[in-house]
Amino acid sequence: MLAELKGLNEECGVFGVWGHEQAAQMTYYALQSLQHRGQEGAGIAATDGENLSFSKGEGLVTEVFNQEMLSELKGHGAIGHVRYATAGGGGYENVQPLVFRSQSGTLTLAHNGNLVNANQLKHQLERQGSILQTTSDTEVLAHLIKRSGYASLEERVKNALTMLKGAYAFVIMTETELMVALDPHGLRPLTLAKVGDGYAVASETCAFDIIGAEVIRSVEPGELLIINDEGIRSERFSYATNRAICSMEYIYFSRPDSDIDGINIHSARKRLGKQLANEFPIEADVVTGVPDSSISAAIGYAEEASIPYEMGLIKNRYIGRTFIQPSQELREQGVKMKLSPVRGVVEGKRVVMVDDSIVRGTTSRRIVKMLKEAGATEVHVVISSPPIKNPCFYGIDTSSHEELIASKNSVEEIRQQIGADSLSFLSVEGLVKAVGRDDEGENRGHCLACFTGKYPTEIYPDTLHPYEKELAH
Repeated sequence: MLAELKGLNEECGVFGVWGHEQAAQMTYYALQSLQHRGQEGAGIAATDGENLSFSKGEGLVTEVFNQEMLSELKGHGAIGHVRYATAGGGGYENVQPLVFRSQSGTLTLAHNGNLVNANQLKHQLERQGSILQTTSDTEVLAHLIKRSGYASLEERVKNALTMLKGAYAFVIMTETELMVALDPHGLRPLTLAKVGDGYAVASETCAFDIIGAEVIRSVEPGELLIINDEGIRSERFSYATNRAICSMEYIYFSRPDSDIDGINIHSARKRLGKQLANEFPIEADVVTGVPDSSISAAIGYAEEASIPYEMGLIKNRYIGRTFIQPSQELREQGVKMKLSPVRGVVEGKRVVMVDDSIVRGTTSRRIVKMLKEAGATEVHVVISSPPIKNPCFYGIDTSSHEELIASKNSVEEIRQQIGADSLSFLSVEGLVKAVGRDDEGENRGHCLACFTGKYPTEIYPDTLHPYEKELAH
């Protein structure tokens, strides 16, 4: 389902390329493939080996850039970013890549994730004399790199990265090289590919398909890649701890045609649907999914349950971005604008409605109501993830229990509130089994914190939403 409607949004997507004469144009196309990860701002920085130029703005990739702007971004190296504002909020100054110029050269960087110790580091930097220009977490790394006492840039970057806690996938570029870093838990996806004689990295593999790049491998947790005209090197700034990639990448965020660690997202979501059907068999006439991210799970449920899959809900793809807004009133109106029930499919039918998650419950209530108004005799809601009971501090904009309907209501209470005839959530064990990662350990390489409350990193008190601080006392 659309992130705008649900209040469940990924922070951003990053891309980097080195060794291609049209690096900026390639980055432009890759960012379009990553547009689902952020719609509030986009930026590209490019280098020709001597000079570094950049352009950025608020809005969609196609709204920010035109051919004239891209032609001015010359060089064989580039990084790009699409942003959804969580930590630090919006505004032009927070659109990435961020660029820092000094006597020793230019540094530009972009980031996907969220640092849980950002506030502590900002206070520390300000006490030491740093003047922060943005409210973004990303700027912290640039200041730490500049203040590091090591002689080489590589050592300064490695030293600075060891001070960060939380989720991060960084692309860092100077006039002469590209660096790529993933946090020690691997909370965010990041993949390396070969493109011609050069290399590319991206938050999702769908960005490689459009530019004709071939996937090499996932970037390892705690790994720092250095890419320049001499080739590519792999260093470590931290030994990997237990892998804990965000489960919502498989459930909701990533595009169906992307792969994470060799697992195709569409196939994983189909298995989630099949697992749901095994855990919660329902007597019904049709199965339908909430467009778009729930379609794969709905197909899986229908196949396993031997119930016909039908397009019971249609998304209007030509509505503008007028309601990507935080207010509840606009969010509720957005449901009506974006989704329409197909009366000819659901009228007189017992409907299984598959969705990927329930955050506030507002959208689910509206959709159930629409289906019943269109003549569905029963609406059974099945969710291809466990109940989201805990906030995320790693770059998803659910910062408080207060925002999450499952944190303070039982499944039966949620069912009553959304008006469904039944409501079922996938089990945590079923989620891990269905995704099919082969990691060792209890969570098989997943971060399950939003379901279980067990966070892979320390959570700092000033990271908490005011509501969370009250709960802590």
